[in-house]
Amino acid sequence: MLKLDNINLYYGVIHALKDISLEVNQGEIVTLIGANGAGKTSTLRAISGLQPIKSGTITFKNSSLNKIPAHKIVSLGLSHVPEGRRVFAALTVRENLELGAYLRKDKAEIKKDMEMVFSKFPRLKEREKQQSGTLSGGEQQMLAIGRALMNRPEMLILDEPSMGLAPLVVKDIFETIVEINKTGTTILLVEQNANMALTIANRAYVLETGTIVQSGDANDLLNDDSIKKAYLGE
Repeated sequence: MLKLDNINLYYGVIHALKDISLEVNQGEIVTLIGANGAGKTSTLRAISGLQPIKSGTITFKNSSLNKIPAHKIVSLGLSHVPEGRRVFAALTVRENLELGAYLRKDKAEIKKDMEMVFSKFPRLKEREKQQSGTLSGGEQQMLAIGRALMNRPEMLILDEPSMGLAPLVVKDIFETIVEINKTGTTILLVEQNANMALTIANRAYVLETGTIVQSGDANDLLNDDSIKKAYLGE
């Protein structure tokens, strides 16, 4: 479904991604794990067109994304939930969700999807008319995921959904990610909490300083001694 071949990405003279190749098959949860600065967020930004690549190819559903601007990539069925949530703080919960569906014209279906988001995240329903900037971190994360779902994506890419959240909230968010995947949405997940990410993923890639150093079945990596030592705090 998604394929990266030998991606190189620079920030000025800094070589942030070095010949990155990975793929995500339809229906999978794939996670990228690694330390801060390993290139995880850069990989997601390259995929969604937010950061131009120097070389390599990115294909989604067999179409090249290389020269497609970010706003058009969304219309292909790829939604990106950025690091730090990035909700529109001055707008209400409902207005944020409506913006997630800005490319769509099917009003009756948009209404159904709004109800679907509220059923997944009841707390958002309770705060429907509240300004998003007044929500807790966990509620803002729910809103960011809900807003992305309003595009009816075939693939959802999530950047650090657990960052700064209480453990109980993290558990809820991850349960919802699994639910979303079970309804047919493919997921690419970047997550600092490697233990949690590997628990729900099918496969994983390990990044170090812009290079993929290991990949495989998530369960195998969860039980790999070198991974445990480096990323799982054991």
